[in-house]
Amino acid sequence: MTATAEVSAEPSTDRESPGTGDPSGTTTAERLRLLIQPVLVLVVAGAVIFWAFNRQLTATQLENINPGNVATLIWQHLLITAAVTAIVLAIGIPLGVLVTRPGAKVLRPLFVGIANVGQAAPAIGLLVLLFLLTAQTGFWIGVLPIALYSLLPVLSSTILGIDQVDRSLLDAGLGQGMSRRSLLLRVELPLAVPYILAGLRTSLVLAVGTATLSFLVNAGGLGILIDTGYKLQDNVTLILGSVLAVCLALLVDWLGGLAEFFLSPKGLR
Repeated sequence: MTATAEVSAEPSTDRESPGTGDPSGTTTAERLRLLIQPVLVLVVAGAVIFWAFNRQLTATQLENINPGNVATLIWQHLLITAAVTAIVLAIGIPLGVLVTRPGAKVLRPLFVGIANVGQAAPAIGLLVLLFLLTAQTGFWIGVLPIALYSLLPVLSSTILGIDQVDRSLLDAGLGQGMSRRSLLLRVELPLAVPYILAGLRTSLVLAVGTATLSFLVNAGGLGILIDTGYKLQDNVTLILGSVLAVCLALLVDWLGGLAEFFLSPKGLR
């Protein structure tokens, strides 16, 4: 019980440690936030769409501010985010597990260093470099640099989550005849889930924000509205694109919070 309490105290500062404060109160507050946040986001998004669509628009503005175009750009933005998330999960979690294994810990500085470079480098620089290296544009030229940029939170949180597992739990499992693989799947990863989900939530927000730059390599997204509004000094298009991008980031953050709340093991909530 002591080991579980120590692990559960780390992933989120908003939650009380077992045995202190009012856990039911923090759970209620978290549930209220999860209920209120999407409502506020949808209200703001709906309001800015109504404001933009019910104005006297010029012919140039109508080319950008119309239901079909806005829906397409939102869909492209969501596709970029989904692809980045899939790549980050497919690479970050297995890599994080690998470098916590006794025989592969020597590789940890290498992979963490690569992920650090990916996040330290400006996202726009990564996009331009991949474009220059491949001389191509399109969806994947926009997705891959953003995935590298968003990899570090999931990789580092996976490593941290597994490292925080009490060694006495592993010794007890080995003493009961469990294999290393069983320990990983039944003890280490379940206890690391809150950390991994917190890292994924950060990666998702990074991906949504950075995806606004994907228009530079013809990958689409809401950045097209922002860039068009800026170049044409069209505040309506600029505000519409900016607010929708912010709302999308908050909505994705809410989905990450939802996953963090419901997918964490019940004993660690």
